[in-house]
Amino acid sequence: MIFTDTEKEKALGLVARLRHRLGAALLPDDEEKLRRILLDSEHGGQVSRDVFGLNPMLMAMQTAFIAVDEIGLRRDGFVATLLSPLVLSGAYALENVAKDFGEGPHNILHGLLHIQELYRKTPVIESENFRNLLLSFAEDMRVILIMIADRVNVMREIRDVTDKEAQRRVAEEASYLYAPLAHKLGLYRLKSELEDLSLKYLEHDAYYHIKEKLAATKRAREKYIADFIGPVRQKLEAAGLRFHIKGRTKSIHSIWQKMKKQKCPFEGVYDLFAIRVILDSEPELEKKECWQVYSIVTDMYQPNPKRLRDWLSVPKSNGYESLHITVLGPENKWVEVQIRTERMDEIAERGLAAHWRYKGVKAGGGMDDWLAAIRRALEAGDDMQVMDQFRMDLYEDEVFVFTPKGEIRKFPIGATVLDFAYHIHSRIGNQCVGARINGRNVPIREELHSGDTVEILTSAQQKPKRDWLQIVKTSHARSKIRQAIKEAQASEGQYAREVLYRRFKNRKIDVDESLMQQLIKKMGYKENSDFYIAIANEQLDVLTVIDRYLELRDPQQAAAEGDAPVHRSAADYVLKEGGGEDVLVIDRNLMGIDYSLARCCRPIYGDEVFGFVTVSGGIKIHRCDCPNAHDLRSRYGYRIVKARWSGKGTGRYDITLQVIGNDDIDIVNNITSVIAKETNITLRSISIDSDDGLFKGTITVALDDTTRMEQLIKKLRAIKGVRVVKRS
Repeated sequence: MIFTDTEKEKALGLVARLRHRLGAALLPDDEEKLRRILLDSEHGGQVSRDVFGLNPMLMAMQTAFIAVDEIGLRRDGFVATLLSPLVLSGAYALENVAKDFGEGPHNILHGLLHIQELYRKTPVIESENFRNLLLSFAEDMRVILIMIADRVNVMREIRDVTDKEAQRRVAEEASYLYAPLAHKLGLYRLKSELEDLSLKYLEHDAYYHIKEKLAATKRAREKYIADFIGPVRQKLEAAGLRFHIKGRTKSIHSIWQKMKKQKCPFEGVYDLFAIRVILDSEPELEKKECWQVYSIVTDMYQPNPKRLRDWLSVPKSNGYESLHITVLGPENKWVEVQIRTERMDEIAERGLAAHWRYKGVKAGGGMDDWLAAIRRALEAGDDMQVMDQFRMDLYEDEVFVFTPKGEIRKFPIGATVLDFAYHIHSRIGNQCVGARINGRNVPIREELHSGDTVEILTSAQQKPKRDWLQIVKTSHARSKIRQAIKEAQASEGQYAREVLYRRFKNRKIDVDESLMQQLIKKMGYKENSDFYIAIANEQLDVLTVIDRYLELRDPQQAAAEGDAPVHRSAADYVLKEGGGEDVLVIDRNLMGIDYSLARCCRPIYGDEVFGFVTVSGGIKIHRCDCPNAHDLRSRYGYRIVKARWSGKGTGRYDITLQVIGNDDIDIVNNITSVIAKETNITLRSISIDSDDGLFKGTITVALDDTTRMEQLIKKLRAIKGVRVVKRS
């Protein structure tokens, strides 16, 4: 392979720039050895051009410059990158690397050879191999950094190649593998470039459409930025802050993602640019001055509280620190303002290359430890022992998921939605009914996976259950569930105690506490709380407890009490009807009987019903299809009394209907219009929620009887777009 004149000129320029950037990092004879090896390989003809016709030696020099200048690698990374095409092609033996340049470059090139083997087995790195690829990097993290630099270089060079299929494959890998890796490592500039170039090659028309639109609106955008910045600059100067402000247009890839997500044209993306306020602050004043800028900006422009991103108080796991706010600027346009210091800005722009420049970078757990280890390794320069010992153990037993606000949370492998809910707050955990992971609804037992964005769904009716202890993985969630169950049982037990003592009072029976303690022990309960919980769970009947108490207090008196019915028979309430059947007839003339309509099923005139004699002596009227009907009949059959309606309706009744249908802008108006036209039907409330093109709603109305209810249901079902109408 012979260098062209143009390639020679580029190579000489790169050598000079690399020599300047590396300075004293190179050993005295490194440059001479490299020159000799490169010249020998060129004349030997063992290195050939790649699939795109590019010169591998020149590409290695360009990659080395990116790795040194933009990522921060030093001597070992530079030497390994420069020798990589020779070692990978077999022109220069791997064992010679250790002999000529030491263990550092040798270890890096050993890792690169492993990756080449992986490529041979799987030409396209699919998501299944992502984890395996990360594990192959564990011996030396510089391998992954060089791979990112190499892919950036390749993406820059393949604009005009003729092999479009190879170009597409390289761009796809850059999009779903290398850009996310760069993002994890805080290499935002390289990540953004990889995404933009991938879009350029994969969706050519979209890329150039946005690029042309940005060019056409550049002047208006620059004027708007200047108008926005002007007053802010004056206020910040008046406050005595040292700073500079710049406007930054968002990347083409970012704009395209917003257009797809919001299903809107270019003109519909409101936040095309961000204003960045960069403070020159002393380390101890960084947070204070950032929040001072926040206060000044939000005093001038109305903020959107839903768009506040505080990565100042809790930095991202990859070290990113900044305060993001969205405010309503001139012409009622939303503008994103990013507030950070010079230190934060350099870390945000240069990632790992900047981490080691600042000694005070915080390192918490998990990913922060990972980055801190890489930073220490980079700082170590030639002595890479810490890098050689490093292993990415965290990927073996941990997953990292995101809240809807973009905050990262760490969990053990196997953790579920319920673990996530309790991690947020015990109240959220107690009311958790499921979650929305990456936009998909899942149950509480769904396992979490790295990269998931998790939004917890709750219901005020939900309560913790004992089987939840088998679902959760974390000790924190398990302890919170036990605590909630214990508190709920204590509350129910207290209520059951009040009910029991009220029954005693109604029967005009004085309670002797010492005698009650004897009864509790006699009935087999060691703790008072267990006794009252049993009553609350209906394992013990209140009337049975009273009977046993009377027997214990005075057997003779209990017998006397027993002459009268302890709990009144349903026959006490029955009106005789034809056919010899005892039936409770419910009409306007029913006097002297304490009855009410059950709340669990809300019966109305016309429903098939039955009566249930409660422990207080009153009767609850239930629908025959009540959810509790089976349990009541099987456990308390002796309290059941047949019942039916008679005459006309005894009043107006509230019923709740569930409605499901296509989400349409006029659907609520159509529903309320139908109800308004009905005589003797009153709309009490309506609640509509929409999700993924469907609406689900509950409607509460007051009406006279089942006939009117059935007529209303029939009319609601006839509304265009309504799929289901049913009674709750």
